[in-house]
Amino acid sequence: MNIFVSNLSFRMSDTDLEEIFAEYGEVESAKIIKDKITSKSRGFGFVEMPNEEEATQAIESLDEHEIEGRVLKVKKAHPRS
Repeated sequence: MNIFVSNLSFRMSDTDLEEIFAEYGEVESAKIIKDKITSKSRGFGFVEMPNEEEATQAIESLDEHEIEGRVLKVKKAHPRS
């Protein structure tokens, strides 16, 4: 399942994001989206978890959870239209 995570701390790295979700199961990938020009975090990212149950548990547990002073928004990602 592809998971959208927003309101991330601008200091957070891909590894930090992966470690947060790894507490709930296997993480295939974790990527924070960066500005193309400045290479600074845009404050959101995507996590790919192969196990649907683990991904659902992570979403339910981490949505509205505070990390590094920011309240995360976590939900299932939908393909761009």
